[in-house]
Amino acid sequence: MARTPSTMQPLGTRASDFTLPDGLGVRHSLQSVRGEQGLLVIFMCNHCPFVVHIAEELARLGEDYPSRGIGIVAISSNDVENYPQDGPEKMAATAAEWGLTYPYLYDETQDVARAYDAACTPDFFVFNKDLELVYRGQLDDSRPESGIPVDGRDLRSAMDALLAGTPIDPAQKPSLGCNIKWKS
Repeated sequence: MARTPSTMQPLGTRASDFTLPDGLGVRHSLQSVRGEQGLLVIFMCNHCPFVVHIAEELARLGEDYPSRGIGIVAISSNDVENYPQDGPEKMAATAAEWGLTYPYLYDETQDVARAYDAACTPDFFVFNKDLELVYRGQLDDSRPESGIPVDGRDLRSAMDALLAGTPIDPAQKPSLGCNIKWKS
């Protein structure tokens, strides 16, 4: 299993605009998914073992944060010609199976992944209410077969600090996962 780290965009980077369809063809924009207090953007896919490993926590994030003012959106940017299991039809089924309550969008052109400088699945980006990047990095220290429980500690700490109006630790660890499957 190849391990690709996130690129760790500079803090303060502004969220790039997008309008993308979900697995059922409904279009969502940056403005429609953002919350009053901020936005979590997750680059993920259906098949990556790193994403599958954290699927239950991905669902819990959707239960815990949108009602508190942080919008959440997941985006799959993988090349579905070579990775058909990550296609829109299967994305809708995966979202339902995992209990995701937030939009799971398809970035067919891969332009959104490039705009965010996303590198891996999963890759997490937290923006404040002004859509400035305040956290980028890992969910927690758990990895497939690591024996470390999935608890979302790092990401949750950042989002809780954002909601509380307290400083977010700038010492952030890169996410680690499968590389985004770029089109050739």
